[in-house]
Amino acid sequence: MSNIAIFDYGAGNLFSLKAALERNGSSSVSIVADMDRLDKFDGLVLPGVGNFDPAIKSIERNKERFVKAIEHCMPILGICLGMEMLFNNSEEGRSPGLKIFEGEVIMLPKKRVKVPQMGWNNLEIINKASRLLEDIRDSSWVYFVHSYHVTTKIESIVVASSEYGIHIPAVIEEGNIFGTQFHPEKSGNTGAAIIKNFLRVCKNK
Repeated sequence: MSNIAIFDYGAGNLFSLKAALERNGSSSVSIVADMDRLDKFDGLVLPGVGNFDPAIKSIERNKERFVKAIEHCMPILGICLGMEMLFNNSEEGRSPGLKIFEGEVIMLPKKRVKVPQMGWNNLEIINKASRLLEDIRDSSWVYFVHSYHVTTKIESIVVASSEYGIHIPAVIEEGNIFGTQFHPEKSGNTGAAIIKNFLRVCKNK
């Protein structure tokens, strides 16, 4: 069992994510507005709700504690916007990102696809040793709601991609840090399995 914190950017309803974590094995899930007591938790989730600049502003006040949590090997899962914030910058806003990974966030190609992408798409698993994707079958379907996507030259962190006019990084993973461009809490049985894998990492950290 694991005790999980969801960081609240103040932008929306996080209770479906909270319910998904609880349903899939978390003993306790708390929605927190600061990171003062992260040491109480086994893992941290950065949700996919909100816009880039306000979300960055809310987390910037906690960046020192956030970086310390990474250094102390706390498992962290960024979902959609939560994953995008881990990179250098985003076309959605003017604020710099958290710069945990090299790369930027750009808009989906409007001339080639409908933006935002809202719906199911399948995963192309690149790294079968991924802990987040353990026992997830290649071509499994997951649910996306986004207008932007990550670009990075660090190919080693991209463990799954998805095709939507272009190849987009769908899952990133390095050490204790994980990210999904899609919403696992809305992705049926596959999403539930991914959440369970994250909670297993939190339990065994």
